[in-house]
Amino acid sequence: METELRDLKSQPSQQPPPQPPLQPIVTNDDVPLLKNSETHDSHNNSSNSNSNSNINSGDNNNLDELEKKFAAYVRHDVYGTMGRGELPLGEKFLLGIALVTLVPVRVVLAMTLLLLYYLICRICTLFSAPNREEEEEENGQEDYAHMGGWRRTVIVQCGRSLSRAMLFVFGFYWIKETYRIPHSTPQGKEEYEQPERPGAIISNHVSYIDILYHMYSSFPSFVAKRSVGKLPLVGLISKCLGCVYVQRESKSSDFKGVSGVVTERVVEAYQNKSAPMMMLFPEGTTTNGDYLLPFKTGAFLSKVPVRPVILRYPYRRFSPAWDSISGVRHVIYLLCQFVNHLEVVRLPIYCPSQQEKDDPKLYASNVRRLMASEGNLIMSDIGLPEKRVYHAALNGLLSQC
Repeated sequence: METELRDLKSQPSQQPPPQPPLQPIVTNDDVPLLKNSETHDSHNNSSNSNSNSNINSGDNNNLDELEKKFAAYVRHDVYGTMGRGELPLGEKFLLGIALVTLVPVRVVLAMTLLLLYYLICRICTLFSAPNREEEEEENGQEDYAHMGGWRRTVIVQCGRSLSRAMLFVFGFYWIKETYRIPHSTPQGKEEYEQPERPGAIISNHVSYIDILYHMYSSFPSFVAKRSVGKLPLVGLISKCLGCVYVQRESKSSDFKGVSGVVTERVVEAYQNKSAPMMMLFPEGTTTNGDYLLPFKTGAFLSKVPVRPVILRYPYRRFSPAWDSISGVRHVIYLLCQFVNHLEVVRLPIYCPSQQEKDDPKLYASNVRRLMASEGNLIMSDIGLPEKRVYHAALNGLLSQC
């Protein structure tokens, strides 16, 4: 017993290994408590921001490519692409003031003038049957432009006066008109013969304002969509103008009939002083005013002299050109602009050579080159189909923003 007690005393006491001292907890605001998850979130946020910037840069690149390809329809004014650009604060202020002060007055005055001229046309056409080019009621042409006597005089004189008044209401207080002799004679033409009357007026197409100016200047007949003849108020006025109606969407043989009607009307206007003059936009659509599109040959099949007219719309804030902007937006912005400018260059009557009479494409090309040279316009090779593609592409890009 004693031996066992001595053995126990002789063995050293086994103590547990010492624990390391506790370290004080130090909080560092720079080290996140949820490092893994927050790092993942921050990575996602950075990736999202990078993707958004890539999308925006991609849209800008696509827009630049579109503007280079469809330069004839690109807007360069303060209101930007399709009139949807980000406006400066000063422009927003002016736009807001004009919306509540200038626009209502101009709308009332414009509707008053339109209604007044409609009533004049209605009174002058009472008990008068329209002139019909064809027997078919659906596809036939009809107009009141071949009336004679005091009725026709009243329609023409009132139409010209009220068209100028309408331009004044829209802010075109002054119209600069220039009669210019070409600097160079087109190839194959030794000199310019000046007949008493052209068969048609040939003009570049920039805006619907073009129609108002030509109504004021010479009160001609236009080529218009067939639906225009069925519009309230405007339909009767277009028949008094003697418009030739076409159906753009139709690819039937009716096109040949319309082309024949236009040719007959142009020849008639050249031979008969009392016949209504034809006004033709051979480009077929509107541009931004800096370009001239290829001419269609329909205006030159008649082989008679034509009068080239060039329209320009100088601007500082809003461009009156109706290119890639919607109609409603364009009208509102136009009415909000206090002063609008219009410059007109009227060239001498162009008499075609025998070679041009035999080749309508050559006739159209030479007149186009002359107008581009005298009007400082850039000739473009695109047309209406490309314009529709450009509009569709712009709508697609803007819908993604």
